Amino acid sequence: MKIKPLEEIYLFSLPIKESEIIDFFLGASLKDEGLKIMPVQKQIRAGQRTRFKAFVATGDYSGHVKSSKEVATAIRGAIILAKLSIVPVRRGYLGNKIDKPHTVPCKVIGRCGSVLVRLIPAPRGTGTVSAPVPKKLLMMAGIDDCYTSARGCTATLGNFAKATFDAISKTYSYLTPTSGKRLSSPSLLIRNSLITPESLFRGPRLQLWLLHKDFVQEK
Repeated sequence: MKIKPLEEIYLFSLPIKESEIIDFFLGASLKDEGLKIMPVQKQIRAGQRTRFKAFVATGDYSGHVKSSKEVATAIRGAIILAKLSIVPVRRGYLGNKIDKPHTVPCKVIGRCGSVLVRLIPAPRGTGTVSAPVPKKLLMMAGIDDCYTSARGCTATLGNFAKATFDAISKTYSYLTPTSGKRLSSPSLLIRNSLITPESLFRGPRLQLWLLHKDFVQEK
């Protein structure tokens, strides 16, 4: 079975092991932007060891986004981590359903540490009313109009970005009747294609399989 849209991977909760999978589906539309680079220090015997921590946001400006941080290889490592954990974003309308979806479908709340971020749907043409960090993430997610409200220590950029991402990802925490037809899991289809009488153990398991086969044919 071939997976055509990227959403099928998220629909069946399949793990994404390589960042090249995201590159294959999204291609040139995927953009990344550094939110902040800061030094971090660790005390060792020889003195202080300085490394760099990078916060990066990745998205295609059309319904997929993720933020991430990395210390070891800084920006490159953060980009790979963000690609591996990218998520789909559900968008909706406020008022008339004209043209493409432009805002969040409902009020959502995200938390990280002491930071609480609330996203509120806005009419078309309002724009993104928020601080610079959530604004970048919302733009990368393809949300054009949105009100935001934040509480807590928003000066901590990492928690602020994670709380915003948590709120954005909750737009897909529920499914609607129009979410699409019910599909069979790719893992289940592959498993069924591999099951043959020869692959089963001789004895009770084979007898059960034959009885089940006869029952299905009679039905």
